[in-house]
Amino acid sequence: MSTTDWPRLSPFETGVRGCCPRCGQGRLFRGFLTLAPRCEACGLDYSFADPADGPAFFVICFGCLPAVIFGLWIEVAFQAPYWVHLVTTLPFLLLTCIPPLRPLKGWLVASQYYFKAEEGRLVTPPAQTTP
Repeated sequence: MSTTDWPRLSPFETGVRGCCPRCGQGRLFRGFLTLAPRCEACGLDYSFADPADGPAFFVICFGCLPAVIFGLWIEVAFQAPYWVHLVTTLPFLLLTCIPPLRPLKGWLVASQYYFKAEEGRLVTPPAQTTP
């Protein structure tokens, strides 16, 4: 199959499931957050993918914030001892931060493939000749 024969799959659906963004069949991850070198089904090389700190940023902004607010609410409302935070706030913090990392990373990698994102380059105008 040539590159034009592959269907355009939704980056959200393939990324959240951890599937190859081109064929939707192969695995995107080798470990929890480690990308596989290539798709075992279609052979797509994942070297184009660089989500950098994007997944961690989104988790910090949208996952950690509710957990911190929850911990602060427990502290202010009940003046709870440390052990209460250990059994309430810490598990809530871990559950809102760790599980979303993999789907977010998969979605960002699939979006990079779908939208053909690449590193920016400066474009220099061609030299003009004067008559």
